[in-house]
Amino acid sequence: MLALIMQILDVTILNVALATLGREFQVDPAALQWVLTGYMISLAVFIPSSGWIADRFGSKRTFQAAVIIFTFASVLCGVSTEMWMLVAARVLQGVGGGMLVPVGQAMLFRAFPPDERAKAGAVLSIPITVAPMLGPVLGGVLVEYASWRWIFFINVPVGALALLFTVLYLREEERTGPGRFDLPGFLLAGIGLATLLYGLEQGAQLGWGTVQVWVSLLVAGLLITGLIWRELTVREPMLDLRLLTDRMFGTGNLLLLLQTGSMFGILFLLPLYLQNLRGVSPMHAGLVLMPQAVVMLATTQVVSRIYGRVGPKRLILAGFAVQLAICAGLQLQGLTTPLGFLAGLLAVQGVAMGLLMTPVQTATFAGISGRAMGQASSLFNVSRQVATALGTAVVATVLVVLTEHGQSTMDPATPLAEVQLGAYHGAFLVSAVFAALGILLALRVRDADAAASLDRPSGSARPGDREAAGTVR
Repeated sequence: MLALIMQILDVTILNVALATLGREFQVDPAALQWVLTGYMISLAVFIPSSGWIADRFGSKRTFQAAVIIFTFASVLCGVSTEMWMLVAARVLQGVGGGMLVPVGQAMLFRAFPPDERAKAGAVLSIPITVAPMLGPVLGGVLVEYASWRWIFFINVPVGALALLFTVLYLREEERTGPGRFDLPGFLLAGIGLATLLYGLEQGAQLGWGTVQVWVSLLVAGLLITGLIWRELTVREPMLDLRLLTDRMFGTGNLLLLLQTGSMFGILFLLPLYLQNLRGVSPMHAGLVLMPQAVVMLATTQVVSRIYGRVGPKRLILAGFAVQLAICAGLQLQGLTTPLGFLAGLLAVQGVAMGLLMTPVQTATFAGISGRAMGQASSLFNVSRQVATALGTAVVATVLVVLTEHGQSTMDPATPLAEVQLGAYHGAFLVSAVFAALGILLALRVRDADAAASLDRPSGSARPGDREAAGTVR
């Protein structure tokens, strides 16, 4: 939890300080973007290989090394005096961050039997929810009242505490013998994923018709195609793509894609809407978003207790249905709509997040053995990273396209803010599409496929699931 808070908080807190960093180092936005891009690329390289590294050197040692690297790199970020120093330190941060989450998640799920993982997932959801909400508020306070350097230094006490706990309480797990290092798989996965994320990010910023974006996506497509062929034919793959043939694990990764795409799209849009259209400060925007985190935490605790009796299918369907309703409610947002109405909508979205996060994660790993947990966690976090980039890229593109179209066709008497508001409404509909697709995919979920994580034995599955029970691996 501490490591995850540190990693997620670092990303969300930095967004608030980008303008300050640009003035501090006297660089243009293109150069400043590498503070984010360098970290993202480094993450993309090390997430796929984290499972093999943990199996080879031990989960505890790998996790400790990741905490040390991330914390040390945070210090280097805070003392940077040149832009190149800051970018290099961010790349080093990505090395630690790329191993923190997958290895930590695998350790957590190995520590609990399948029928208790819903409760473990509820604990894991705390930093995933709280950190993005605290980031803008804390970042605004530190930048305004202290110094931009403290957005990095704040990681040091959290990292030190996490490292202390690992030394005192974590036991090294039995290693599973990962086999030989798959160098071609490592290169194809790392470079391919990094190029894909870079292409998605640049497409949202520069436009999808630019040569730079098309070349990035074409190269990414070729590399990922080569990765799939390599990992399905080699005896000891870096990423065991065969795990996706497990019905629940494969479906769970697609559900994660749609869930993350819908929710992160909204989380990307709302701070822009609040600050650019409503004139709200970053700190105030964070406070408007805060009810979502509070309600989500409460909902998650309830869901973790009823998951074993209700099963994942109905919870996931309910979560996507509530999320679709929230997207519809966002269409009612205007330039003068009380912010309390938005805070109320977001509180309801907290219910949707609570209904989705724990069931999707718990059901996805229900049929995964402890031996394969490291590989499965790597794949799951690759999906999460791609989903975040994809959701953000799509809504950002729709926002830009609709804004430009509205400006070119607007009546001179129409306020520009009205045109921009219409563009935000269109972008919110993209999140609605993700949620609608999530409902359709959730209909394919069978509780019997996640029988190991339920309170009832697989033999007592409901009638509609009984035929599928024999397919569970």
